[in-house]
Amino acid sequence: MDSEKKVAILGGGNIGLAIADGLISSNLFPANNIYITRKKIELIKTYSDKGYVVTKDNILAVKNSEVIVVAVQPQQLNELLQEIAPVLDEGKHILISVVSGASIKIMKQLIGKEIPVIRAMPNTAIAIRESMTCLSGENKTDDSLDIAKKIFDSVGQTLIIDEELMIPATALCACGIAFFLRAIRAASQGGIEIGFHSEEALLMAAQTAKGAASLLVNMESHPEGEVDKVTTPRGCTISGLNQMEHYGFSSAMIRGIVTSAEKAAKLYKVD
Repeated sequence: MDSEKKVAILGGGNIGLAIADGLISSNLFPANNIYITRKKIELIKTYSDKGYVVTKDNILAVKNSEVIVVAVQPQQLNELLQEIAPVLDEGKHILISVVSGASIKIMKQLIGKEIPVIRAMPNTAIAIRESMTCLSGENKTDDSLDIAKKIFDSVGQTLIIDEELMIPATALCACGIAFFLRAIRAASQGGIEIGFHSEEALLMAAQTAKGAASLLVNMESHPEGEVDKVTTPRGCTISGLNQMEHYGFSSAMIRGIVTSAEKAAKLYKVD
């Protein structure tokens, strides 16, 4: 990736700012090569202080960048694409959308030009370079998909998937980070009930969750294989697991992911 390239993040909300933070922590781009736009720029003044180019002007940001990251709410997407379409350059720009539900076909129709469009679904852990980002393009050999992959590889792990799976990816990865955070919170509350102070319980729960996830990612093992290593006949671990299952732990998680996917499919509407 050419570090001299400039990136415009159109939409300085939570995910847009997390992307900006991740790009800086990866050393892939200097802060002054990253434009961040938001209508109320006073809300992101701290990013201007850090050296980012902060502006209300989407047109200015696009004109001065090569990689355009669209990170607005679904209901704002159509207006934004119509606004920037006149200054998009077919030989210069690549557009990466993190907007849930909007297809590549629809976005290209709104742009009206042969601009490469990539869909990406990161999560907020991108700010610490631990995102799980799913990517899709018009085809899996697209050069622009390689560019997007290099960017998001620098801030976590990536997986190239078929576009039809991008909404499910939203539920599992983007929404899913909240589900796992809530599970850690619940574990810490259990820790408080059995005798630990809240700060101790949260640290213990969070590090234990991090260790569990690292086992799967680093060892490429299956969850049940790791579970078997800590469950013994008549042991305390299996007793706890069975009690959780009696109260619907797994089914609640599954249902939550399915419900989020169903909701994500309805977020973007074509006017």
